[in-house]
Amino acid sequence: MGTDPSVYLLVLAVGGVAGLVSGVVGTGATIILLPVLVFVFGPREAIPIMAVVALMSNFAKITSWWREIDWRATAAYAVGGIPGAALGARTMLALPPTAVDAALAVFFLVMIPGRRWLAARSFKAGPLVMAPAGLAIGFLTGIVVSTGPITVPVFSAYGLARGAFIATEAAASMAMYISKAITFQSFGALPVDIAIKGLVSGSSVMAGTYCARLIVERLSIASFQYLLDIVMLVSGLTLLWSALRTLQFS
Repeated sequence: MGTDPSVYLLVLAVGGVAGLVSGVVGTGATIILLPVLVFVFGPREAIPIMAVVALMSNFAKITSWWREIDWRATAAYAVGGIPGAALGARTMLALPPTAVDAALAVFFLVMIPGRRWLAARSFKAGPLVMAPAGLAIGFLTGIVVSTGPITVPVFSAYGLARGAFIATEAAASMAMYISKAITFQSFGALPVDIAIKGLVSGSSVMAGTYCARLIVERLSIASFQYLLDIVMLVSGLTLLWSALRTLQFS
């Protein structure tokens, strides 16, 4: 991770903030922490490091809200998500993700009003919807670094909110990130030094996530939904900017 102490302080400080935000709304850690990891370690190392961080972040959410996890939704989502993430991770090693980033950005922005439109019509996503959704999102998760906000309309449509939403989404995503990490390891993209950097970076994210429970317990359902919309807006704009910037300099 380098010898300069400021490198450690920067990653740990931003990681704490990322964990707090992610612990409150269930997603967003990658969007906040990834630019710092790219700046410090470079883009090639940042992606597998973030995969380790994501595992630790999801573990913290699961243990914070263990009793509120909907295991039926988790299992249905993981059935598709595990093979999807493995296939996507293999694809990522040979595919430029710019077009996928742009497509996801548009999806996030469209789903801000779309999620509210579905909620107003009391649309519910049952277990039969979760498996194919997991397959599609798992594949995208394997290709790009962040698809966290794309799970928001899926688990919201299942009827989950606050702690139940955070923990169930984390448990389902955990299976995908384990699949992704194993795939990286099998292709030699996760050596020991990268794993250690991920563990150090993830420690601060976990600390922030555990602190977030104090905030979530005081949030109303309406406030929680507004925070989800904000995260999707920021995610969409960030991915769109990243895709356009990559095309500009390519």
